[in-house]
Amino acid sequence: MNQRLAAAAVMIAAFVAACSGSSTPATTAAPITAPPSVAASAAPSSAPASAAASSPAGNSSDVGNGYGNYGGGASAAAGSGGGSLALATTSLGSVLVGPTGMTLYLFTPDTTTSSACTGTCAATWPPLAGSLPALGTGLNASDFGAITRADGSKQITFHGHPLYYYAGDQKAGDTTGQGKFGKWYVVGADGNPIK
Repeated sequence: MNQRLAAAAVMIAAFVAACSGSSTPATTAAPITAPPSVAASAAPSSAPASAAASSPAGNSSDVGNGYGNYGGGASAAAGSGGGSLALATTSLGSVLVGPTGMTLYLFTPDTTTSSACTGTCAATWPPLAGSLPALGTGLNASDFGAITRADGSKQITFHGHPLYYYAGDQKAGDTTGQGKFGKWYVVGADGNPIK
């Protein structure tokens, strides 16, 4: 029992450090994958999903619902698929969603030129990577851009904010990452965080 508590404490400390906005770059980047509902309808990736703990996500800790596992099954590149970036109505209002309807988030420690979410943080908050997909009604290509991440991959930005999925979201319309650690927020139609 004490070993489990010690292991949990180490995992929590590692995750908090990774998502606290630290500017220390990770030496390796986690595979970029999408939540299961994204994976189910998108082309499979060559990167396998990694194993993770199975306890549910909470409001102050993401141990057990992250570190690269989205509940099993095939994984997919987080910008792949046949859909478009769009605005969708959720319980928080109109928010930006990825090509298969999964909610997108911004991380407040990011800048317009770099991501502060790497390593285990990027496993829990997979970047929206790749080239710009088609755009839905109300979105303009001029509002989107891209940054180059520490691992050399491209991450899509909206009004200068790098975009991420959240591993805890299991289906289109979920917004369970909203407000995590006071730094993660869904993105409104104007590119600003909805708080």
